[in-house]
Amino acid sequence: MGFYFEKYEHRRPPEPVPHNPTIELIWQSLAVIALVLGANYIYWRWTSSLNYDALWFAIPLAMAETLAYFGLFLFAFNLWKTEDYPQLPAPEKINDCLKPSPDNEDRPIRVDLFITTYSEEEELVRLSIRDAKKVAYPHAIDYRIYILDDGRRASMQALCAEEGVGYITRNNNVGFKAGNLRNAMEKTHGDFIVICDADTRVFPTILSETMGYFRDPEVAWVQTPQWFYDLPEGKPLAMVWSKYAGRFGFKAATLLEKVVGPIKLGRDPFVNDPQMFYDIIQRRRNWANASFCCGAGSIHRREAVMYGALNAYGQFVENEVHKHTHDIKSRKIRKDLGDAIRTQVAMDTELTPYKFHVSEDIYTSIVLHADPKHHWKSVMHPSVQSKMLSPQDLQTWMVQRFKYAGGSLDIALRDNPVFKGHLTLPQRIMYLTTFWSYFGCIWNFVFLIAPTVYLVTGISPVSAYSTPFYWHFMPFIIATELAFMFATWGVAAWDGKSSYLSFFPLNFQALATVLRGEKIKFHVTPKQRQEGMFLHLVYPQFAIIVLSVAGLIAGFSKMFLGIPMDVSGFLINVFWSINNIAAMLPIVRAAYWKPDDDQESATV
Repeated sequence: MGFYFEKYEHRRPPEPVPHNPTIELIWQSLAVIALVLGANYIYWRWTSSLNYDALWFAIPLAMAETLAYFGLFLFAFNLWKTEDYPQLPAPEKINDCLKPSPDNEDRPIRVDLFITTYSEEEELVRLSIRDAKKVAYPHAIDYRIYILDDGRRASMQALCAEEGVGYITRNNNVGFKAGNLRNAMEKTHGDFIVICDADTRVFPTILSETMGYFRDPEVAWVQTPQWFYDLPEGKPLAMVWSKYAGRFGFKAATLLEKVVGPIKLGRDPFVNDPQMFYDIIQRRRNWANASFCCGAGSIHRREAVMYGALNAYGQFVENEVHKHTHDIKSRKIRKDLGDAIRTQVAMDTELTPYKFHVSEDIYTSIVLHADPKHHWKSVMHPSVQSKMLSPQDLQTWMVQRFKYAGGSLDIALRDNPVFKGHLTLPQRIMYLTTFWSYFGCIWNFVFLIAPTVYLVTGISPVSAYSTPFYWHFMPFIIATELAFMFATWGVAAWDGKSSYLSFFPLNFQALATVLRGEKIKFHVTPKQRQEGMFLHLVYPQFAIIVLSVAGLIAGFSKMFLGIPMDVSGFLINVFWSINNIAAMLPIVRAAYWKPDDDQESATV
């Protein structure tokens, strides 16, 4: 019996989207036009279009449009340009990666590769170890592999002995993955650290492709794209339609594909393809030095991580001193008490290289980017250098995404770097873009129910769906769609739009958890498929579909019965409802998805 993913071993990752200056110029031009038209539309909405007879409906929708427009501006800033960091040859000695100093030791570079694990199957980790052992480098290098086992398993220790790699564990799980990494750093000496999850299988080129960036002594870490090589590739539309409609279905599908290009059904059932995030969003943060660490597949300079820890530690101590002494008038008493507090805190608090947080990767990125002394840089490397496993069921996928949402919202509401620290303005805007996207559940919910409200009640949120409305709305929406078509050129954009809309319940849940003061818990993402149907996880999305269909039935019934209704408003809201249904369908289908029979029969 083997692993289900063995049949996907032949797959190769997609190449990075090539930088095309002409496409980029078209995108930038259209983005400026769209933002100007959008500002004009928002101004007109508030000053000339509100339905004063239904302000309970008009104001929430206008507010939602305004907040979404601000998000549009942030996203346009994020995608503004591709400016890859110069890729230099791999360094030969550690001196090639340091600022010139007579104290520098001329020796080979030391690299530690950490594979973190908790409860994953030993044989899965063995595959990651064996791929890690294949890593090549053009020069002599002190390269070591360590398994960081927070499960404290004798079987994992025996596996490490068999494979000839280091085994590190601890007697508690404080700090989750961040604590696991900190514990390993205390027991190792690598100049650079490669971070991997239990299922991260690095390519032989990961060091030769990325270490050249560290010739710049201010580069703190390099993130490589995460690629889920076991995602279903889907079945051609013609094959599926011919199964249900015979020759007619085959011909219809073939005709459709001639118009819009190849279509595959069942591809990436959980809309989890990360290419949009890494190749478009993260990569285009390079110019602002604002791409953040995403954990697995990243390479870190130990010096930078330790400096970040010392800086954060020192700030924590001083905050404790200020908190307990700011009301004391006597300078001598304040000094003596401050010294005592510093001593006690130093005894009670451990130095934390990685922030103890459910989103330790982005949190540590913020700490390093905000370091006022060293001006640490980050690099998003464009090409994939490892492969990993995707969630195989909706429940696992939801656990993972809730962790991302909750962790980001917790940072945004409790330690927001946008309003403090030493980040540059572009860095602040980039981090704000990340946090703002998770608040989108608020205005997206308004967008999802608004057309149903109109079609059922006939109450309009605008004074009239008349010529002024079209002159303001249509140029804006057309320019926006065209702009982002060019902005995401080479990557399918619909999945990202669908995911952004359909995630509103999960983000609401994460936001409510953070606002209640509850701690976002760290759940290890299961590597095995969880059996069962998961319709209960998508009740809110299913409800939106039902409500939208009810709205369409109500609207068409009114038109059929001759009940007075603005035809223009009717058509706009019908299209809007259909768009909402299409956005919710992928996540609802995911609740029922099962792997093919031959995949399901294999062990995980």
